Amino acid sequence: MKITVIGAGYVGLVTAACFADLGNQVLCAKKTSKNLDKLNKGISHIYEPGLSEILKTNIEKGRIEFTNDIKRAIDFSDIIFICVGTPQSDSGKADLSQVEDVARQIAENLDNYKLIVEKSTVPVNTHQWVKKTIKRYSKDNIEFDVSSNPEFLREGTGVYDFNNPDRIVVGVESEKASTIFKELYRSFTEKGSTLLITTPAAAELIKHASNSFLAMKISYINMIAELCEKVGIDINMIADGIGYDQRIGRDFLNSGIGYGGSCFPKDVKAFIKIAEDHGLDFGLLKETEKINADMRKRFLEKIENVLWMNKDKNITIWGLAFKKGTDDIREAPAIDIVRELNKTGANLRLYDPQARENFQKLFLENKNIKYFSDKYEALKDSDALLIITEWEEFKKIDLNKVKGLMRLPIIIDGRNIYEPEVMNGFEYYSIGREKFEKSEIMK
Repeated sequence: MKITVIGAGYVGLVTAACFADLGNQVLCAKKTSKNLDKLNKGISHIYEPGLSEILKTNIEKGRIEFTNDIKRAIDFSDIIFICVGTPQSDSGKADLSQVEDVARQIAENLDNYKLIVEKSTVPVNTHQWVKKTIKRYSKDNIEFDVSSNPEFLREGTGVYDFNNPDRIVVGVESEKASTIFKELYRSFTEKGSTLLITTPAAAELIKHASNSFLAMKISYINMIAELCEKVGIDINMIADGIGYDQRIGRDFLNSGIGYGGSCFPKDVKAFIKIAEDHGLDFGLLKETEKINADMRKRFLEKIENVLWMNKDKNITIWGLAFKKGTDDIREAPAIDIVRELNKTGANLRLYDPQARENFQKLFLENKNIKYFSDKYEALKDSDALLIITEWEEFKKIDLNKVKGLMRLPIIIDGRNIYEPEVMNGFEYYSIGREKFEKSEIMK
């Protein structure tokens, strides 16, 4: 099939590349010429495992191309995926100006049937505004459909998630649109994936409801982790005991500093605002946000409780991205940690395998903040090591080498990536296991 994707950010780029990899002809459009030449050479401007390889393969096969000619992209196919940004305002309400702009451009170039697909995360009933906008600005009374097909891609595993979906949700208002989606996703349904066909409004709401539920799950286990520290229980035992319940599941029950990124924080705020706009108070989600913010404050308190004074201490931070497998630092816990530690006069030594460049745009290197290209180099004469992101390479370190490089063998693990029993010779602190670990040290 021929497919148009408008937007070459994280969602747009992964969507376009993966559809091309399935054998479709894809034209991906972006507003500016920035990174256009690189994209047409198969060079991704975002870090996502496997993405550059897929881009290069399908560019060589002539299946995908990138352009900043929006009219050409609209004319290219009868299926148009809208994958533009929907950033949040201070109130939490989504900024839909880019979606409206694309809808107007589609209207102005509409000369035959189009299936217009919302892939961007949008508030419920946005499809009605897209429809209304196209009707207002189109020159002729040409048939079209507006549908919703939300993405459920996790940064760091986006290519895998696209190719191995838990479910595919599409919201349609016509049999014609339904038929197109069935054909588009036939290769997935033939392998056993569920294609859930709903109304557009239901599909829009499913996205926010899903992400908000997962955010609640993370905040819930972090709330329990606080209790575990107080009573001397290992949080992993509790998480396992809960997770074996098939009604709950083990995923998203790992305690730590909390969630970040481009989806959960934005979607939770947007869902709260959607509820408020309809006269409802989603207090449960407000508490989810509060717990998430409090986890960062408590981690800073833990650092202070361990080091006593941060001023002039050499503190190494491993991990700047909001999660492993990405260079995305949006709402990353490391931002708050670095900002607050910097205020206390600590000497910060930062390392991340992918996110350094993005992080340096927020915190320039200075006498108190230094960036390193080698994780061990960042440890020399360090008074403490903080684990902020759960990169796999951090789990496979040489502990003897780490201890030899550090001035004080103190590790404060914000992601619980190490088991206490292997941390002999270190002062080791983590989330929801602290008293458990102290009792082990005393033995």
